[in-house]
Formats: sequence, C-alpha cells, structure tokens
Amino acid sequence: MSDLGDLIVGIDLGTTNSEIAAFVDGKVTILGSGNKNMLPSVVGLSPAGELLVGEAARNQLVLYPDRTIRSIKRKMGSNESVTLGDRQFTPPEISALILRELASWAGSQLDRPVQKAVITVPAYFSDAQRQATREAATLAGLEAVRILNEPTAASLAYGEGSRHTAMVYDLGGGTFDVSIVSLEGDITEVLASHGNNRLGGDDFNDLLAEHLLSAFQSQHGIDLRSGYPVARARIWWAAEEAKRRLSFDPEVTVREETLATADGKPLHLELEITREEYEEMIRPLVEQTLEHMSKALADAGKGPSDLDAILLVGGSTRTPLVARLIEERTGLTPHEEIHPDLCVALGAGVMASRLAGHEVERVLVDVTPYSFGVSYLGERGGVSYPHCYKPIIRRNSPLPVTRTERFYTSHPYQEEVDVRVYEGEDEDALRNILVGDYRVTGLTPMREYNEVLCRMSLDLDGILNVTSIEKKTGLSKHITIARTLEAKSEAEMTAARKRLEALFATRQDDDDFEDDEDLTDSGDAQEIDGEVFTVHPAPTEEAEVEDEWSAAEDEGRKTIGRSRLLLDKIHEDDREEAIDLNQAIEAAIDNRDAAALKQAVHDLREMLFFVEGRA
Repeated sequence: MSDLGDLIVGIDLGTTNSEIAAFVDGKVTILGSGNKNMLPSVVGLSPAGELLVGEAARNQLVLYPDRTIRSIKRKMGSNESVTLGDRQFTPPEISALILRELASWAGSQLDRPVQKAVITVPAYFSDAQRQATREAATLAGLEAVRILNEPTAASLAYGEGSRHTAMVYDLGGGTFDVSIVSLEGDITEVLASHGNNRLGGDDFNDLLAEHLLSAFQSQHGIDLRSGYPVARARIWWAAEEAKRRLSFDPEVTVREETLATADGKPLHLELEITREEYEEMIRPLVEQTLEHMSKALADAGKGPSDLDAILLVGGSTRTPLVARLIEERTGLTPHEEIHPDLCVALGAGVMASRLAGHEVERVLVDVTPYSFGVSYLGERGGVSYPHCYKPIIRRNSPLPVTRTERFYTSHPYQEEVDVRVYEGEDEDALRNILVGDYRVTGLTPMREYNEVLCRMSLDLDGILNVTSIEKKTGLSKHITIARTLEAKSEAEMTAARKRLEALFATRQDDDDFEDDEDLTDSGDAQEIDGEVFTVHPAPTEEAEVEDEWSAAEDEGRKTIGRSRLLLDKIHEDDREEAIDLNQAIEAAIDNRDAAALKQAVHDLREMLFFVEGRA
C-alpha cells in the first residue's frame, strides 16, 4: 500500500522500455505488474483487433510487423502519423496507450487511482516534443505536473552526498543526453546539457541488422530488405539479442532458420559476430556522443579534471566500448551503482514524491538546453540582412527564466511588426528552427524608430511564452509557442480520448489473456477502470449512443480479423462471399451505418462458425 496523501508518480517514457515509480513505505520504489517492472514501449493490434501493449505487442512484432509500433518516442513532436493495422494514430496517441498501461500497473499495485505524474524527456527534446509528451499524458487521463529532463532525473536517483560535480551520460534506446551537474547537500544544479535525440541503442541494432542482412545476401543471393517484412523483423530482433549478449560475451552466434525459400529449399542464416567486430561498427556513433560530452563540459566551463564522478544511464551504456572510451577521454571510471534502465524512473519518482509533499533528498535546479530568440534586421558582412538572430534566453539558463530584450522598428512611421521566434544557436536565423511567429499591429506611428520590448518566459517544463510590448504605450501581443504541433481543440482531444478508450478496452493482459478478458466483461472491471482513468464526464444520451457505436465498430473489426486468419480454410466457393462481407463491414464502419454493420457482422460470424467447426 502507498502512503496516504496526494499521489504523484514518476514515469520514464522510454524509446525501448518505460517504467513507473512512486513513494511507497517511506521510499521511492519501481512499480510493476507481477514480476515485471519494465514495460516494452511497443503497441500492437492483434489479428482479432485487440490492443496489445508491452510484452505481448513486442512478441507479435516478428509475425505482424505491420500491426505493431515500436520506438514511437522518436516521432514525438512531429506531425507524422503512424499506421497500426488499418488505423492511423498520432505519436502522442500511441504514447498515451503506454502511459495508460503504466498507470494501470501502479493503480493496481497501490490500490489507488493514478491521476498525476512527473514524466521524463531527453534534455535535448525540443518544445514541440515536450508539448507532445504533455498531450500524450492528457490523452492517458494523467495530469503532467512536471516534464523533467532525463539526466536530471538520473542525478536525483543517486541521493544526497557531499559537494561534487558529476557528468550524467544517458544513452537510451533512441536518444542521447549528457549533462554536467553540481550536487551539494540536497540541491542538484544542472550546469549544462547537450545531446542528440536521434541517437541511441536502436541505431546500434540497425547497424548489426544491416550486417546480418548483408551476410544473408552474400550467402544466398537474396536481399531480404525488400519484400520480406517478417524476415526483416526477425533479423532486427536477432540483432538486438546479439547486442545484449555481446555486452557480456566476446562473441555470439546468430542462428535464424527459414528466413526465405528458394526452389522449395529453406534458407537459413548462421553467423558468428565478435565483440571487436560489433564495436568497430558502432564506434563512430559512440564517438559522436563524446563530442557532445566535450561540448557540455565547455558550456559548463569545466574540464575532465573538474569532474568527481560520471554516472551511466540507459541500457545502451552496458556496451563495454562506451565506458572504455569515456574513461580514456576523462580518466575517470564511470559509476554504475544504480540499474541504468531504472535510475531515470527512480529520479522521476524522487521529484514526484517531493511535489506530493514527502520528505526526499533533493531539490532541483534545471536548465534549458537550447537558446531561444528572434530574427531582426541587422548587418552581416557589411550588408543589410533581415534574418540576423538575437538570442533572448540563452542555452543552459536555469529554469524557470524570464528575459527581455530591446528592439526597434526598421523604418519611421511603422505601425506593425512581424516577430519570428527561433530555437538554436546560429547567428543566421534561417539556420535555426522556426518555432512560431506572429504580428504586432497598431503600433504608434513615429518619426523616430519605435522601441519594442520582447519578453520570453520559459517555465519548468520548457514551455515558452513570448510577449511583445510597445514601450511607449504598453500595447502588447502575447502568444504561447506550440511549435510544430498545432494546438488541439477540446473537441479533438475528447474524440481522441474516446477512440483510445475504446481501443484500450480491447487490450490483452500480458500475464493472463483469459483472465483479463473475463475481467473486462465484468461490472467490477468497469468500476476499477473508471476510478483509475477519469477522462470522461458523466455519460449523456449522446455519449451512450457513441459508446454503442464504438462497441459495434470494435466487434466488426474483430470479426474481420478472425476471417482473415481463417481465409485459407474457407472453401473457395465461399471465399469471395467472405471477402465481400469484409468489405461490407468496412463500408458500414466508414459510413457509420449501424444497421448494415450489424447485418454484415452477423452474416460473416455465421460463416466463420461453420469454418471453425470444420477446423
């Protein structure tokens, strides 16, 4: 049981795995389900249309790669949608399903509803990616009370100690961060951060998988990269397993049988890979992390000799080459006292516990890893240039922070001005990332140049607010930067939550599929689910109709999934009719025709009943 009082959990929403922690019996503890405390960040739809989250989704990836999504964290903050079976989802929607599964774990273990969370993100996540993480939390029925940088969270996990300067080196499945932190008593201050949110252990897997694919092509003359999705998925997972084993063994033999056939003969792959071969493949990527490490030290005004400790975070730091190169560069042996996969979640739990009012060991001073500024008309190379860049909030400023800079209109009697806000470090604004723009109108026409103040505020979650103020009159224009994500309306969010709610209701439990199905059908399960995930108002008549339609739609999609699995067992005289009924169900769903949907599902289920009986 958890301590009484406000419950706030800490969540590490990872690329490969995700974890959740909370204050239990006087200490921060990783929570789980059964004997599992790491949830694979994988979401899938079974052939029957049931939602799979975690291990079950990961297990089906080899057989159904087109019905399974992994590494969604790399797409957070983009406008790209992903395909899951025959449905389209946004990255925040997929992440919401992972968050909700974690909250379900915690709610069951603590016997309390989970509604608030501290969620970690890479320090180098842009504002768009942070906004996407907040959106995912909302869709999961959670209030994200704090968005916390992962290296900062990791430093919190190490607890109170004497004053020292540490480097937190965080190499996860999909992202890399390095932070220089000062720890004194119960205070952790982040001095500088650097990194790459497109570099991680998945890239190591990709290099190994490419090596295996090339080996198969050399042995058999068949390129599995095109037209063999299941074989490619098997190769990728074999590469991941090989990567893990090479952290402990000097060599590993990869054996994958019947990846393809030629003239009726099955073709296998068997290849030995040494640790030296693997390290040679990934060395350029690891050396990239060392460059970021040097930049973070320079930003903090420190050298390797100023470091007292190096903390390794993230499962990919288990690769021996990582610690070896870090030690060669700094002269320090990295620390690995805390489980590298769990320390971020533990640190998030420390922060969550403190926000909930519990006595914990650290407070936090965080920094922004980016500079934020605006473009202006200035000079470059002695000529007028309209895209000069002026940072207002500079990289590594402690959070929260508010800064104001003075600008002037570019010509007399100017009555409006365009403000373009960028994220980056280059003197040329066009080489930075445009994160928002707006127009200030109604300025006082003046013979001399008019003074306009630009104020930027960055809160603890890294969310940016910008205000332009005409100094003479106080006329102001204020916006909150939403970055590349367009702000979602309440109606859009409600519709998305309903869609995910219906989908989540179909999920299979990793531990016991049959028990989960029985529980979902019971009234008690409905009550428990409602307590843990309060995302809907009291049902109205309109909502009940929508719920009935959602249930009918899900039943239709499940029936289609069953028919596809049995299609090769249907007599050829009936197969065309089965395909027609599949199309009729899909058309009824598209047209929201409840009567047509009910009839088509009934007819197809009757056909499948006889097919399954014969089988």
